[in-house]
Amino acid sequence: MTEQTEAAAPRNVDFVPLGEPADWASRGIALESAQKWGFTRSELNGQPVRLFNYRNSASQLVWQKVRFAGKDFRSKGNKEDMCLYGMWLWRDGGKRVVIVEGELDAISLSQMQGHKWPVVSIPNGCDGAAKALRKHLNWLEQFDEIVLMFDQDEPGQKATDECKVIPFTPGKLRIASLPLKDANEMLMAGRIKETIDAIWGAKVYRPDGLVSIDDILEDALEDPVIGLPWCFEELTKHTYGRRLGEIYGVGAGTGIGKTDFLMQQIAFDVNELKEVVGAIFLEQKPKETAKRAAGKFAGKRFHVPDGSWTKDELRRALEEMRGKVYFYDNFGQTDWELVKGHIRYMAVTLGVRIFYLDHLTALAEDNDELGVIMKELAGLANELNIIITFVSHLATPDGKPHEEGGRVMIRHFRGSRSIGFWSFFMFGLERDQQHEDPIIAATTIFRILKDRFTGNATGKTINLGFESETGRLFVRDDDPFKDKDAREHGFSNESDDDLPF
Repeated sequence: MTEQTEAAAPRNVDFVPLGEPADWASRGIALESAQKWGFTRSELNGQPVRLFNYRNSASQLVWQKVRFAGKDFRSKGNKEDMCLYGMWLWRDGGKRVVIVEGELDAISLSQMQGHKWPVVSIPNGCDGAAKALRKHLNWLEQFDEIVLMFDQDEPGQKATDECKVIPFTPGKLRIASLPLKDANEMLMAGRIKETIDAIWGAKVYRPDGLVSIDDILEDALEDPVIGLPWCFEELTKHTYGRRLGEIYGVGAGTGIGKTDFLMQQIAFDVNELKEVVGAIFLEQKPKETAKRAAGKFAGKRFHVPDGSWTKDELRRALEEMRGKVYFYDNFGQTDWELVKGHIRYMAVTLGVRIFYLDHLTALAEDNDELGVIMKELAGLANELNIIITFVSHLATPDGKPHEEGGRVMIRHFRGSRSIGFWSFFMFGLERDQQHEDPIIAATTIFRILKDRFTGNATGKTINLGFESETGRLFVRDDDPFKDKDAREHGFSNESDDDLPF
């Protein structure tokens, strides 16, 4: 008997007779290890059992885990005062302590290290791992390194994750991985050197999201590149293109042309970039969205019954979009969870990288809900490495209405605080629809309200004209606002026909 097994036990506990230390050849456990750990063989009700004897800090026997043949376990004693299994064997503090999931693993690892280095195990399996370690945190904190070597199966790794949040001193906790399930399997396979290497090679735990220069050095050395272009070259120059993982907000008054802008962008993405696009238009039926998008493909206003196009032209344009644009039929429902699921499906299954959402505010009843949606929208774009451009309705401004050329500001976006926080770029479209000068009435100011990428584009504007015949927006070469006086005196050759819609 070792000194530990002879220590007095608390009264009124009907422990199983301790028996004698015994080897366990089929599990690779030597007699010397059984003696060191007080791992004994005994009998209970005429049946042979093996005993894992737990002790308190005074080395008194307080709890027994009784193992019958066939891995059937019982227990006796009081858990309240017991230590981690094996804790009483080691002095307080030192270079390193390794924590494993089961008693047999602790004995196995101790044997592989010649019983020279502290090893302990949790008493109640992986479900109680975090609670057990918290209880003995002060003892564990006396060591320079605390190494977790739990089982490599799913429950063991789940327990590892749960123990990571225990408030160990930063830099002490390390995570060891094994090629087999646990330390006992490594012992039985004779892979002792690999086990020791796993301890020495255990990685310092660092919370998710923290990286060092070494982690990102190669990525940081990559040359910056221009992202995917916009349909307007000037906008691409100002923004350096669109980058995967980002979200962009567009705001405008009623009838200003924000939907036309999205449709033209969809046509550009499909025709010029050969991208597959996801179109989520919550206040427009898919057939209407398809007609408008097809019109941008063909340069026809298929949604307008003006006799300027034929059904064959519409059919050809729609067939050009086959497999290139996926629409979302919301059946009158505007539920963010449904929309989120469809975005994920299109990205993962259909390979869609560019999404358009019109409009965001249809998904939220109030600003708090909109804030949650914006956070998840940005997270979804980052996770799936996609681009999401969304439309937001605007609040009524003080002063001139947006439909009469009132300037769009970030604070006009409904839920502006969350939209402004999560968006990488924000754009406002302005046009005085009722202006007496038809050129100005047909000109949309495309204003960059926010530029997170460089900040240089904030405040930049682009003047967009509208071709009535093709239904397409274009960048004006002139400045109709500066040339207004000249036109009033008859010095302009601009056509009055280019009125939108």
